[in-house]
Amino acid sequence: MINHILRCAIVVLAGSVVLAAEAERPDNTPPEGFVALFNGKDLTGWKGLVGNPVTRAKMTPEQLEAAQKKADELMRAHWKVEDGCLVFDGKGSHLCTAKDYGDFELYVDWKITKGGDSGIYLRGTPQVQIWDNKEGSGALWNNKKDGKKPLVFADNPVGQWNTFYIKMVGDRVTVKLNGKLVVDNVPLDNYWEKDKPIYPTGQIELQSHGSPLWFKNIYIRELPRQQGGN
Repeated sequence: MINHILRCAIVVLAGSVVLAAEAERPDNTPPEGFVALFNGKDLTGWKGLVGNPVTRAKMTPEQLEAAQKKADELMRAHWKVEDGCLVFDGKGSHLCTAKDYGDFELYVDWKITKGGDSGIYLRGTPQVQIWDNKEGSGALWNNKKDGKKPLVFADNPVGQWNTFYIKMVGDRVTVKLNGKLVVDNVPLDNYWEKDKPIYPTGQIELQSHGSPLWFKNIYIRELPRQQGGN
């Protein structure tokens, strides 16, 4: 009995040490196996939004380069880094990763104001929802049916930080918000070309929707493409 109590105590202590280590990790410092998409200092690794996957695919390299230059100018006018956070002033357009991604695990911390609205585009496609709404955040709002609403309401009060864990493998997405499962392995609809499957790769976007936003601790781990995946 005493040994059992001691083993339980050691397990609890070990768990406490892990939690403490997570809490003590400086912002924008990725956990083991992950890479920070945001360095906490500047906009390195990010770009402005040019159209959508369909319109970008139709551009010549010269057209895309010119459009990207304008998009980057707009991005820098409305996104900035402040106190280790990506801050959006409520104007302008999305902030996009300079790199495309296929299958991955992603962590994102986010914060909004009252009435705020945003989302995380996966492979350039909307979206894991962020908003001040009774439905709650984290669902695949642009899906026609499955995953359109979160399994549970898991948002922290407006003005407080929230944490997404997002896993995308093939066309399937799992989302946890503040540790609670809100989307369970649901296919993401192709919003841009509804008769086609979701794109195999694409950029990750922090959606602008006319309200101030804050993001930090954005970490990604790329996963090997499963055989037979799209």
